[in-house]
Amino acid sequence: MIKTYKKKDGKLYEGEADFSTLTKKDIIWFDMISPDAAEERNLEAILGIDAPTPKEMQELEASSRLYAEGGAIYLTTTLVTQADSENPQTKSVTFIVKDKVLVTLRYSDPKAFTLFLNRASRIPSSKIEDGFQVFLGLMEAVIDRLSDSLEMIGKNLDETSHIVFQNNGFDEEKNNDLQNILKNIGRQGDLNGKIRESLLSLSRVFSYLLMVGSEHKAKHKEVLDTYAKDISSLSEHATYISNKVNLLLDATLGLINIEQNAIIKIFSVAAVVFLPPTLIASIYGMNYKYMPELDWLFGYPFAIGLMIVSAILPFCYFKYRRWL
Repeated sequence: MIKTYKKKDGKLYEGEADFSTLTKKDIIWFDMISPDAAEERNLEAILGIDAPTPKEMQELEASSRLYAEGGAIYLTTTLVTQADSENPQTKSVTFIVKDKVLVTLRYSDPKAFTLFLNRASRIPSSKIEDGFQVFLGLMEAVIDRLSDSLEMIGKNLDETSHIVFQNNGFDEEKNNDLQNILKNIGRQGDLNGKIRESLLSLSRVFSYLLMVGSEHKAKHKEVLDTYAKDISSLSEHATYISNKVNLLLDATLGLINIEQNAIIKIFSVAAVVFLPPTLIASIYGMNYKYMPELDWLFGYPFAIGLMIVSAILPFCYFKYRRWL
């Protein structure tokens, strides 16, 4: 599917995408969403570009993701999708700028695109004059979205930190809570890792734009510098969150180990407490003919009392040493 957008009265309006009459006149943004081969060929012919394939969009080396060719600039970056769900993902999106026209090629639906379109179609803006300014508007929405996601992770981890470090005493319910907390920390860490990957990719995009000599650099250098600084600050914050995730993981695992050790301690104490009575019972349970206590009137109460005392003494010793 291909959507086209025109600028009118400072707003973006979606136009027709009929290839029988489609030209690039007045259109500043072509948005290709999971296009088929025919749509891609038609748009390439109209604009004189060579859109990368999905496999080429996944390449890691910078030379395959950021380059200029045929008068067009190709910028492939990684964006986070479904950040609000339990299964966030990272998908590659390609931005192509040629002759003041922007082409986006994507096989996902990042929320930043929807937020930008909602704002650009409702609120007039003098910042949208050509395709590159649409690109800058999309980047602003992407950065805002990543910032919101980091704030959400930070708030979630603050709540989790309070629960973890206020955990007093151990029982089965709290043990289950710790297991759920561990899963939650893992999910937040996974999302933060995907955001860091996206920020690294965006940082490369803006470094490339600031390095390559073009009319866009000269005209929008201040905005590019601002976005680059924003990405750098978000990267630092993502690193801080990563360290906090590791701290909470270690703390939660430590609490789980303490609970498991407490359970093992109970079994160990029980084994030691009942060991002397078991020894006494074994002695008097031996089948010998001559055992003085067998004919003694108080032999049975003596044996029972001896076993009770032998169980109480180790227990009192453990309490005295504060092992219980």
